[in-house]
Amino acid sequence: MSKLIFEIREELKRHIDKKYKAGAVNFFKEPIKCYGVRTPIVRRIAKAYFPKHATKPQIFRYCEELLKSDHNEEATIAFAWTLNKKREFKVSDFKLFEGWLKKYINNWSKCDDFCTHTLGYMVETYPNLIRQVKIWTNSSNRWLRRASAVTFIISARRGLFFKDIFCITDRLMLDKDDLVQKGYGWLLKTAAEFDQKLVFNYVMKHKVKMPRTALRYAIEKMPDKLKNRLIYFS
Repeated sequence: MSKLIFEIREELKRHIDKKYKAGAVNFFKEPIKCYGVRTPIVRRIAKAYFPKHATKPQIFRYCEELLKSDHNEEATIAFAWTLNKKREFKVSDFKLFEGWLKKYINNWSKCDDFCTHTLGYMVETYPNLIRQVKIWTNSSNRWLRRASAVTFIISARRGLFFKDIFCITDRLMLDKDDLVQKGYGWLLKTAAEFDQKLVFNYVMKHKVKMPRTALRYAIEKMPDKLKNRLIYFS
């Protein structure tokens, strides 16, 4: 273990909140590992310990060391450090990030943090990577399937890649996993912030077969008049 990682872990241990930890563990359906440190404190630690003079490869090695521990807090730090190097991202880094997604992402919190920021930035910077992201919709790994949707959250808010977004939601439409349904429902809800009419028409077209969980997420912020048309009328 590197000295830096050791110091970070000792710092995290100094901020453990047992009550918060108990609540966090109960909040997830799947088992998680965590110290029980509140997220604002974790982010302050990430900022304080960031090795400013380290190269991108060195940063990525530190991040992988953090991710291997499987603790949520260490993943938060790893993803924050990775994003700090976004101006240096190359298309070749996608293979490493995809590997992290497959090996180290095992709950929705890690998935959403990593995908909405790092992977979202990657696809905006290198749109050709979208083809690879679409492949995740067929994965047996629930987190890759969720990732295929939540990677586009920030892009959707900006009105980007709508054609690809609808292609992905088409592919995930009948997914039986509720966390995947919530992921693509969230994506549609975010897309509706930019173009409500377009998303309304899309959901209207698919509402009969769309799982209720996904539908309710997708229309959460729409006016009641539109919600009622989607929920109560065939």
